[in-house]
Amino acid sequence: MIEGGIGMEIKKFNLGDVVRMKKKHPCGSWEWVVTRVGADIKIRCCGCGHQVMMPRSKFEKSMTQVVKSDQSG
Repeated sequence: MIEGGIGMEIKKFNLGDVVRMKKKHPCGSWEWVVTRVGADIKIRCCGCGHQVMMPRSKFEKSMTQVVKSDQSG
C-alpha cells in the first residue's frame, strides 16, 4: 500500500499479529508475535518464546510482512 506520496510504504500491523522478519532468529524461526504496540514494539519469537523490545522505526525496517493478522474482518 502506497500512502503519503513519494513511494513511502506504510506497513500495517496490530497487537497479536504474527509477522515475518528479514533475519532468522538463532532458534530457526522467522515468525514473531507482536505483544506491545506504541513508540516501542515488543515481539515474542514463535519458536522459542524469546522477547525483544525495539523502537518502532527499527521494527518497521526489519519486518517484511504480516503472516497472520489477529483482526477479525
